[in-house]
Amino acid sequence: MENENTSRNFIEMIIDKDLQEGTYDAVCTRFPPEPNGYLHIGHAKSILLNYGLAQEYHGKFNMRFDDTNPTKEKTEFVESIKEDIQWLGADWEDRLYFASDYFPRMYDAAVRLIKKGKAYVCDLTADQIREYRGTLTEPGKESPYRNRSVEENLALFEQMRDGVYGDGEKVLRAKIDMASPNMNMRDPVIYRIAHMNHHRTGDTWCIYPMYDFAHPLEDAFEGVTHSICTLEFEDHRPLYDWVVHEVDLFEKPPKQIEFAKLYLTNVVTGKRYIKKLVEDGIVDGWDDPRLVSIAALRRRGFTPESIRMFVDLVGVSKANSSVDYAMLEYCIREDLKLKAPRMMAVLDPIRHVIDNYPEGQTEMLPVANNAENPELGTREVPFSRELYIEREDFMVEPPKKYKRLYPGAEVRLMNAYFVTAVSWEADDDGTVRTVHCTYDPATRGGNAPDGRKVKGTIHWVNAGTAVPVKARLYENIVDEEKGVYNKEDGSLNLNPDSLKECEAYVEPMLAEAKAYDRFQFVRNGFFCADVRDSAPGAPVFNRIVSLKSSFKLPM
Repeated sequence: MENENTSRNFIEMIIDKDLQEGTYDAVCTRFPPEPNGYLHIGHAKSILLNYGLAQEYHGKFNMRFDDTNPTKEKTEFVESIKEDIQWLGADWEDRLYFASDYFPRMYDAAVRLIKKGKAYVCDLTADQIREYRGTLTEPGKESPYRNRSVEENLALFEQMRDGVYGDGEKVLRAKIDMASPNMNMRDPVIYRIAHMNHHRTGDTWCIYPMYDFAHPLEDAFEGVTHSICTLEFEDHRPLYDWVVHEVDLFEKPPKQIEFAKLYLTNVVTGKRYIKKLVEDGIVDGWDDPRLVSIAALRRRGFTPESIRMFVDLVGVSKANSSVDYAMLEYCIREDLKLKAPRMMAVLDPIRHVIDNYPEGQTEMLPVANNAENPELGTREVPFSRELYIEREDFMVEPPKKYKRLYPGAEVRLMNAYFVTAVSWEADDDGTVRTVHCTYDPATRGGNAPDGRKVKGTIHWVNAGTAVPVKARLYENIVDEEKGVYNKEDGSLNLNPDSLKECEAYVEPMLAEAKAYDRFQFVRNGFFCADVRDSAPGAPVFNRIVSLKSSFKLPM
């Protein structure tokens, strides 16, 4: 008989066991970002994992901002994160929390530890604390302030709270074990002084809890059962457990579970690198479509469904590994191939004149909006004597196996007629400006009644009604052959051709495209109307992804 757990990941199996054994009566998960920047594709995995588990077990999902560090946090980041999470489809309902809401309770928890003899105020500087901590092979050395009395520690901690001391003069440390093989357990700092204005509490506090102290308390205060985080926190788990145990306020304390981070090849996710790209003007903001912040992916034209598909394909594991960016591109192609109307747009135009077509005549040709999805209906496209075609679709001296227009060659104009190239006009430098053709009126719709075949089909737009728009063609912002980072100095290996802008001609109905409207431009890729730079009647189109890929799903 097949094992019932074969299709379940290791986190689900832990939760199943906890529920069966009565460790918890229900499931509560959370996503706890620090509001110090924009979320990226790696965060999407954590968001969707935590939200998905809450849905799967009919439990609760908490949205919590871990705002315990006022030096880097802004309301701007709070709002952007909320927008990203809602866009992905994770609904926290009325369960929105801030770590700063718990500052009084965290302070009380610290006092509780002091009274138990489990925390003390230390006067060592940050450098001295590091020096006393020891190494991976040598035990640490106890602080000379470690054995202060409970009464003295309580008085000093209260003075810290009241602003008596300057930044860095004193800290509160947990009293654990300076000889522990786990460096995180060697009397870690749990409170520090920071005379900074907090984005929510203002100047109410001048002491702030450290992450490793605050985080387990936040989870416990909210009734989180499974605190799911990435593998770099595995060594912090003993401290997490120590805090919730020693504070001794929680009947069913939360359990931390670690999973592998999502690493994408050849992309920039480091905040300091993105910040420099923004400050140096190399990108136009944290939502520049060449980045993989969630805001950037949304602006480029990725859909929530494609991100969810990607996260599902990546799966959940305990082992770190890298995922090819091409998998993300595969997901958006799969999502849009039946959703997006297929339109004609010419990105590098040359004139195409049909010499024997009646001058002054325009006819309307019926065209399917998506040949693979009849539900998207049809439209009528204007056609006349003068058109625009792609420059690459005509060559005076073509190579072997070239299947498009060249002198004497007959091709199909998509959804229209067979045409044969007869002459061309070029500048002095040989650049072709106009191609002259003749057409066969009997081939209307793109098929010949005598059964003759053509090897090539090219797209076009009608010159008289075509709308000029700006199209942006994106490539990876880093040089994939050199890798993301320069090994010598750690700088980014930037790709100078990561953005190309062109003046394109499109079908007239595309002039009315609104922000986030997505289309397949025949043969050129999937495009999205830019949310920031588009104007009424003048959309700017971002290429989401090209049509072709060598990526294959693993079997």
